[in-house]
Amino acid sequence: MKKICLTIVAALFAVCANAQVYVGGNFGIASIDNGGDDDITVYRLLPEIRYKLNSEWAVGASLGWSKGGLQNYDGSLATTTFSTTHTFEVNPYVRYTFLQGKMVNVFCEGGVGYKHYNGADDVYSIGLKPGVELKMDKFSLITRLGFIGYEKNDNNDTSVWGMDFDGNNITLGIIYNF
Repeated sequence: MKKICLTIVAALFAVCANAQVYVGGNFGIASIDNGGDDDITVYRLLPEIRYKLNSEWAVGASLGWSKGGLQNYDGSLATTTFSTTHTFEVNPYVRYTFLQGKMVNVFCEGGVGYKHYNGADDVYSIGLKPGVELKMDKFSLITRLGFIGYEKNDNNDTSVWGMDFDGNNITLGIIYNF
């Protein structure tokens, strides 16, 4: 067992020494006004790891959880309510950086996603997420600006094709460059 652990640590150290691995993630917090009921605080934590294949291509994944609001919609916007639920999600992706500068990179990620709402839904997605990276020494600020693709909700058998570039679908994260 010691040999296996030592081998894994040595392999991770070798990969990190080549400056090809990036770790970081996204964190978000918001408050939802639930009409006359109590407000709901929503937060999300998505650690991320990425491996750079060359100057243009990278692969990565985020794995995380959130305490979020689940919208209960019964056909009338006036009676739409939110309830609190916990989620688990996995989002592997491939990134192509098509514009590279000294301080700014512009990229597009193609990926799949799985999100499980405890006691409720399973949501699957596949699509593209355009984004911008601001490079600073050992850190980078990453923002993803929306989603273009397909999403399916297993519980109520709904699916959506399209794009979503509203203010609720913007993520901001930080990455540490080894």
